[in-house]
Amino acid sequence: MEFFGLATVRMSSSDIQRNVNIDNLSEWCASIDKVLDVQNDERGDIYCVWGEFRVHRELIHDGVRFTLPSCKNGVQWTLTPNPDNSAQVQIHCTINRSHQDPDFIESLESFVNDWRDGLEAWAARRAARHNRDCVDCVDTFGGFG
Repeated sequence: MEFFGLATVRMSSSDIQRNVNIDNLSEWCASIDKVLDVQNDERGDIYCVWGEFRVHRELIHDGVRFTLPSCKNGVQWTLTPNPDNSAQVQIHCTINRSHQDPDFIESLESFVNDWRDGLEAWAARRAARHNRDCVDCVDTFGGFG
């Protein structure tokens, strides 16, 4: 099964690869409650809406992919700029089942929506981190004006 979301935010593939890491997943997605452990930016453990899982991060062409390798449903998701709209980031989540319990499907849809919300809040988080009043100014000229 596949689940898609579009976040209205201007992030390049290098922005995504540089800023979305295992150690800060809970800042990006409200469905990820806590990062428990991180090893060399590629592996870690998280506690999320479905429980505790090992997570892997992989750089892919134009973005990142995260997988939960011990999850019986093979949950994985990718974040990439939308090739049709440079002011959007595409969230693509899949599981390795063609049918699933409606409650689990609903949790996956919420997971994608939480990613959308977290990505859309990126400019405000960056502005606050850089003590900028103007959220839009942070996204211009690499965040310097």
